[in-house]
Amino acid sequence: MILQNMQERKVRRVVGMMSGTSVDGVDAALVEIVDDGHPMEGEDPMEEGHPGAGGGPLRVKLLAFENRPYPEAVREQIFALFRPETSTVDRIGYMNFLLGEIYAQSALSVIRKAGLAPGDVDLIGSHGQTIWHEPVPCEKDGFPVRYTVQIGEGAVIANRTGLVTVSDFRVADMAAGGQGAPLVPFSEYLLYRLEDETLLLQNIGGIGNMTVLPAAAKPEDVYAFDTGPGNMIIDAVVSALTEGAQAFDEGGAFAAAGNVNQELLALLQQEPYYTRPLPKTTGRELFGTQYTAKILDWQAAHRIPEADLVATVTDLTAWSIASAYEQYVLPRHHASRLVVGGGGSYNRTLLGFLGQRFAPHGVAVQTQEDLGLDSDAKEAVAFALLADCCVRGLPNTLPSVTGAERPVVMGKISLP
Repeated sequence: MILQNMQERKVRRVVGMMSGTSVDGVDAALVEIVDDGHPMEGEDPMEEGHPGAGGGPLRVKLLAFENRPYPEAVREQIFALFRPETSTVDRIGYMNFLLGEIYAQSALSVIRKAGLAPGDVDLIGSHGQTIWHEPVPCEKDGFPVRYTVQIGEGAVIANRTGLVTVSDFRVADMAAGGQGAPLVPFSEYLLYRLEDETLLLQNIGGIGNMTVLPAAAKPEDVYAFDTGPGNMIIDAVVSALTEGAQAFDEGGAFAAAGNVNQELLALLQQEPYYTRPLPKTTGRELFGTQYTAKILDWQAAHRIPEADLVATVTDLTAWSIASAYEQYVLPRHHASRLVVGGGGSYNRTLLGFLGQRFAPHGVAVQTQEDLGLDSDAKEAVAFALLADCCVRGLPNTLPSVTGAERPVVMGKISLP
């Protein structure tokens, strides 16, 4: 009965939550979702054709957003789960339930920030924290097994908040032969599609991922993929060089003081992932601790300045995005804009490198804020939309993006 009542509402309030590969904390967004062009209270419909207006009968209004950093002790325990040698079943089980408690607090906090009570909200969608993602089939026991692990128990969130909670999205797509990623392009199609312009949407979190929205695209025309490291290597290098005093390169200031070392950049560009055919996704399994350790060893052996090292790995991210456009997009579509979101959009040096690399293609580099939107909230909003589709029994995947055999309804529902 709870789900039936929700399915019949034209206006729904949903909390979306996301914790990415950088493990910075929990992003929580409370949105109002409106079907069939019904106007939002106190607001005129968005201008037709503007990114964010969308091409269909669904519109979204951000009511509140906040980021709650993980306690440092919790963050350290999560990082231990990324390494098989320190990721034991008892630690995974404990953190699954602990994160459920933390996510529940985040959901309640963003609801309060909007001036609302839990009873004013319909639903929660929580991505959880990925600790392992293996999208390439492994057939060692005779089955084409792909697997992924996201933790943050949905039953705990539902119990603490009193709200229906949707979690563990990726597994349904992988069961249908997909890579379980990227998932945000589904919401991007709903919200950003334009009739007369091909748009590139580039998220730069721990990993970089690009969504290609061709002009007047149908769902099957959309494609997306991980471009490679986003902030992950930059953050790890800065943390190592500062002995943990800095967790990231704020504003790109560290990189701005250095020069790109072309020898190291050329070496890093040889990573086979960059030329792997689509669909493809990646994560900390490739570009995590072990990868960064090799870069730091190279720097020590060649004695290049620290600022040059940070500049080089920052330009690596920019190069990987431009190279992906040249390989996978330009032969099919000429884009007019690259719209950058995620934490990397605040790195001015990275944006400068992107501008230099895309200028020869006539592609303007913008941020979500340039469009009047919110870079930080984008992925959390996406999981609010994915959860909303799930409880209404609607497919919420793009097989053209994930490589799945068919669209599926992703998400596991926990009732309060």
